[in-house]
Amino acid sequence: MLIYFRLLIESFRFATNALRNNKLRTLLSLLGVTIGIFSIIAVLAAVDSLNRKITKDLSSLDKNTIYLMKFSFGPSEIPEWKREQFPNVNYAEYIYLKGSMTHTDQLGYQIFTKKESVKYESNTVTEVNIIPVSHEFIDIQGLEFEKGRFYTESEANSATRVIVIGDEIAKSLFGNEESLGKKVRLYGQRFTVIGVLKKQGAGVFGDSKDSSAYIPVNFVRQLYGDNNKAIVNVIIFKPQMGVDMEAYKAEITQKVRSFRGLKSGTIDTFFINVFSGFTDLIDGIISQMNLVGWIISGFSLLVGGFGIANIMFVSVKERTNLIGIQKSLGAKNKFILFQFLFEAIILSVIGGLIGLFLVWVIALVLTKIFDFEFILGMGNILLGTGLAAFIGLISGILPAIAASKLDPVEAIRTGL
Repeated sequence: MLIYFRLLIESFRFATNALRNNKLRTLLSLLGVTIGIFSIIAVLAAVDSLNRKITKDLSSLDKNTIYLMKFSFGPSEIPEWKREQFPNVNYAEYIYLKGSMTHTDQLGYQIFTKKESVKYESNTVTEVNIIPVSHEFIDIQGLEFEKGRFYTESEANSATRVIVIGDEIAKSLFGNEESLGKKVRLYGQRFTVIGVLKKQGAGVFGDSKDSSAYIPVNFVRQLYGDNNKAIVNVIIFKPQMGVDMEAYKAEITQKVRSFRGLKSGTIDTFFINVFSGFTDLIDGIISQMNLVGWIISGFSLLVGGFGIANIMFVSVKERTNLIGIQKSLGAKNKFILFQFLFEAIILSVIGGLIGLFLVWVIALVLTKIFDFEFILGMGNILLGTGLAAFIGLISGILPAIAASKLDPVEAIRTGL
């Protein structure tokens, strides 16, 4: 065991000598490995960071959450012209389903509407994502508060002019002042701030909670009416744990068809979108991104492998005389083979570590520039190092075999 450890130290010394004595040649050859490892780990780290962000953003939502609306989350067999004729779900259906659905933990109502400006004295925040929702939304979404609270059922039903704002809006409007109890202007009306959400950071799917404001859904209903084509209504279901999802969706279908008076044989004029289908779609996209990253980076690794092999063939050529002397003094073939093999692996790992270092630096820079945390996890570091070592092993095997099979007499004569 000791001899192999000494062999590893010797190989490391030869590798560092190669870097020191032939800097340009060695660095150019290692560039392929560096770029390959950088490309793969950069893609994997970016996808990992994105995946963590998505998981964090969606962690408050149950995968079984259902959205009843006129649109489908995915592709549909129903022609577009028919889908455009579907009516919006409405508040009366929400009240009916809230009183008749079984095995339901929470059931809420939301309106998707356009962005607005929110004002406080001389300060204005534009492009605020206004989210009119019923009071159940806090239990469905799992909102976290920096201070204050969400509005109550009575406040929601009576369209009380209260508002819950995101961290970014609070800082832009009030700075270091206390925000709770302040009156802000929205839709030409004064709303009282009753809650400020915890800072979330950049949103993966567009708007962040930091730049969003929540108001009672009945206020927007009074403003726009229930049949305005400029808005989209949705009823959100949070089923009880362990419920049979197919049976639960069938119950929704039966009750909505009955409420709308749809005759037997006619198509549903609504879509039941399960949140798990959306997360499965995201998982598929992430897997494809990983695959594309591996394919693109594979070409760089192939070039890097050829570069390492080139270094090792040149190294064998330059040290032919030394190999002959080692063999004449009793060095076995496997000793010579391992010596060059370890050298190839060490050179490749050095190139891989440079690539990992570049990923780490860029991740730090991007995290500082953007409001998004790029993470280089230990798993990706180990993967990058292992991949570099594997490339070195594959690239160095032929030169190592060639060196181990040299005839000692011929090797010494060639070196003279």
